[in-house]
Amino acid sequence: MTTKLTQEQAVIVTGYTGFFCCSDFGAYHAEVEKRMGRPVWTHEMGSKEIADQIKELFRADFIAMVPEK
Repeated sequence: MTTKLTQEQAVIVTGYTGFFCCSDFGAYHAEVEKRMGRPVWTHEMGSKEIADQIKELFRADFIAMVPEK
């Protein structure tokens, strides 16, 4: 059985992996800006430097989603 991600989980997965899986880009973009502490232009997200920064900002939340054994 497949369980769908919540919007919050989808934002975290997108932020950490770089693979867009949100149904609402605005929610993802807003969360990136919140975590970066500044406005982020959408074209910036395509740069490796910014993408790496975004990944780091979501790392702890992504790892916290991993199920325990």
